Amino acid sequence: MASTWEQVAAAKQASLAESIPSAFRIPHHRCPPESQLDVTTWPKDSGWFTSKELQITESTASHILQSIASKAWSAEEVTVAFCKRAAAAHQLTNCLSDAFFDEAVQQAKALDEHLERTGQVLGPLHGLPISLKDNFNIKGKDSTIGFTALVNQPAEYNATLVDILERLGAVRFCKTNVPTAMMIAESVNNTFGRTVNPLNRKLTSGGSSGGESALIAFGGSPLGVGTDIGGSLRIPAACVGIFTLRPSAGRFPTQRCRSGLAGQEAVQSVNGPMGRTLEDIILYSKSIVDAQPWKMDPKMLPLQWRVVEPPKKLKLAVLWNDGICLPTPPVTRALKETAEKLKEAGHDIVEWDPKLHQTALDVLARMFVADGGKTVEALLGITGEPYRPEMQMYADAQELGVYGMWRLHLERSELQREYLEQWMSIEGLDGILAPTTPYASVPHGDFKYVGYTGVYNVVDYSAVSFPCGVSVDKALDQHSSDYKAQSTFCEAAHNSYDAGLLHGMPVSLQLVAQRLEEEKVLAMTETVLRAIQ
Repeated sequence: MASTWEQVAAAKQASLAESIPSAFRIPHHRCPPESQLDVTTWPKDSGWFTSKELQITESTASHILQSIASKAWSAEEVTVAFCKRAAAAHQLTNCLSDAFFDEAVQQAKALDEHLERTGQVLGPLHGLPISLKDNFNIKGKDSTIGFTALVNQPAEYNATLVDILERLGAVRFCKTNVPTAMMIAESVNNTFGRTVNPLNRKLTSGGSSGGESALIAFGGSPLGVGTDIGGSLRIPAACVGIFTLRPSAGRFPTQRCRSGLAGQEAVQSVNGPMGRTLEDIILYSKSIVDAQPWKMDPKMLPLQWRVVEPPKKLKLAVLWNDGICLPTPPVTRALKETAEKLKEAGHDIVEWDPKLHQTALDVLARMFVADGGKTVEALLGITGEPYRPEMQMYADAQELGVYGMWRLHLERSELQREYLEQWMSIEGLDGILAPTTPYASVPHGDFKYVGYTGVYNVVDYSAVSFPCGVSVDKALDQHSSDYKAQSTFCEAAHNSYDAGLLHGMPVSLQLVAQRLEEEKVLAMTETVLRAIQ
């Protein structure tokens, strides 16, 4: 008798729990109470981690690599420390979709032997544990992307990026949870359930790379890789206050990954790093580009990593709001304070007119459901898995057809031309400073608007989401008395905003450069951080 989707999901969750070694299962008497919302302090407070394990897992990726190369730490002890902390992160936030800690330790031991034998590191990421979003195929492992139909369907090959990371010396040790088809802004699915935010477990860690963001914010990974088709790197990074780079298509290899909308290329999915420091994001990005991925993935552009010195005086256009969904009070305050500090530091601040944003988002929404939802429907149908409420647009979609899709491509190309024309009309413009999302984070189920990120997927611009040093303050961040909703999205954001619940949560902004300006946007972010710190 065939298993029901519920049985498949329950068995997969049990298998994942069982894969965590008994030594890495939190003793019952050390577990934080359910009422403890912020569990990021727990590793230090619990007494369960040794001082060495805490020292390792609270270090930057750059420091870890230096310590391994100098033999101050072994790759093995670094890997064990992160496996233990990742296991704890999963038990407290439900952030993993797979754990293969024993294999990781064996890989780390081999790297230690190589260093001992040759006196040389294998590559620029030698011994660094790197977590991977669920859709990165690893031979012999599932990539369920949230569907019960894809449970126990192990990949027959590695994603190209996985092979590159191994060649560079990185240690893979776990995969992280995503929403169904990776098309929800919160990480929730019928297979693994919901990932929660380690800074406040009543709030979302975002999506679709929300397993990654939760794991990294908890300290369970020094560096992770997620993907972004409408904000799936930037949204989860913003929800927990970490850094990420959304590159333009063609910089980092996407070949042989599993897609939630396989074959949809009207707007391309890209992948990028997520980490706790900008330095780590730069380190990873340069390492991947220096590996010349265009020699393995034909869609990659043969662009070497470029050294960019941004102008000492930046000219940035501020997107105060997109005319569709007003940012919530802490995001507006963060934007104002950041712009003021940039002005004080001598940078030019102008305003960005969001006149094309509604058009861009209309195009994006139609791209996502152009197949009439058939891709999602087919995967759900295998096990009889129901649509989650967040996926209703796929259930309701009407197929566009080839002619309709070609017309949509024309609209997209014209929109890209118009956006570039608007950019070039502001003489000397270096970038756009914008909210990453209208929210700091939201209670589970309340993430409704991805417009601030999605527009830059349509035009394929490089963007960094960064914590700007502002935290939600319930005394300061109240709605203004003259608030007027701009749309139903705006009304929903207003109604779900709870300053008390969000008090203390970090606020992120995004800095946007033009297409293929990854090096420039990272360098500009350094300049912005100097101004605001």
